[in-house]
Amino acid sequence: MTLLRALFLLLALAAPVPAPAQQPVLNVYNWTDYIDPQAIEGFQRETGIRVRYDVFDSLETLEGKLSAGRSGYDVIVPTSEPSFARLARAGALRPLDRAAIPNWSGQDPALLAQVASSDPGNRFGAIYLWGTIGMGLRPDRIRALAPDAPLDSLDLILRPENASRIARCGIAIMDSGIDIIPSVLRWLGKDPNSADAADQRAAEAALLAIRPHVRAIIPSSAITDALAQGEYCAVLTYSGDVVQARTRAETAGRDSGLTYAQPRQGAQVWFDMLAIPADAPNPEAAQRFIDYMLRPEVIAGVTNQVRYPNAVPASRQHLRPEVVADPNVYPSPEAVARAFTVAAPGPAAERARARSWSRFKAGR
Repeated sequence: MTLLRALFLLLALAAPVPAPAQQPVLNVYNWTDYIDPQAIEGFQRETGIRVRYDVFDSLETLEGKLSAGRSGYDVIVPTSEPSFARLARAGALRPLDRAAIPNWSGQDPALLAQVASSDPGNRFGAIYLWGTIGMGLRPDRIRALAPDAPLDSLDLILRPENASRIARCGIAIMDSGIDIIPSVLRWLGKDPNSADAADQRAAEAALLAIRPHVRAIIPSSAITDALAQGEYCAVLTYSGDVVQARTRAETAGRDSGLTYAQPRQGAQVWFDMLAIPADAPNPEAAQRFIDYMLRPEVIAGVTNQVRYPNAVPASRQHLRPEVVADPNVYPSPEAVARAFTVAAPGPAAERARARSWSRFKAGR
């Protein structure tokens, strides 16, 4: 009997031991400095799903990563135009299962209707955050050099006679032709979506005319810190970059004097979308994440953190009073009425814009 028990013990020791279940992983690819860390922690704690979080600093970088396929990401955050619309048309995104995203219904119908021009039927994305493109300004520095310069118009930056006067205090433009060229076309009185070659040449000429006066063309991710540290007095960028920079400067005890100005010609409105690549390795977890982010208290935490508005009206009760009251975060109805959205350019116009932007950056 002793020998038999020993034999059973040996067999038991030799039997394979089941491996512990591997923790599921969700791969997220989002803009730099564009989430509330507590949202990630809360999702992980609630679901047991580990989040691997990577960041990008331009739409060009995002599209380059997705264009080859098999990116490995489960959730991405492309801007509605042109990247999100282009990815949807190319079959690179997975349709959302709204039954798995019950918080979908909490989004603002009016904002969803605007996004529907990029995503008919709102099949492929939920709105994460939105905002405008305008100017981050330090009025005191600008007034010291150009007392009569307009602070509510793109004339400040795009007219060479103004740009030359304020160049000493620093002009910067975010490095995204996708975003900047439509605003230049609007300033010229042309259709921001124009694919006309003459309009494109006019936009390029306007940019090249101010290039000698532009100190830097830098990614949006670098603009926030540079503004907070006082490196520039006039920047053409996303609204939230400016609001974040002002907050960082104030937290550091500096009186930045930063303001954000939507151009009186009208500011471009954009939407950043929560979307799932068609080849996402873990689409079920991706839909759980999207549903979690659309909870009013969760998305309010993101808006409080990054100072971009969200599309969930019920989140307002969870926002800090100073955030709700800040017109740089939530624009006035009049500013929204002047704003415009853009559509993705056709392939030929897109290539022409890319060439124009390259020439602008090179200064020739």
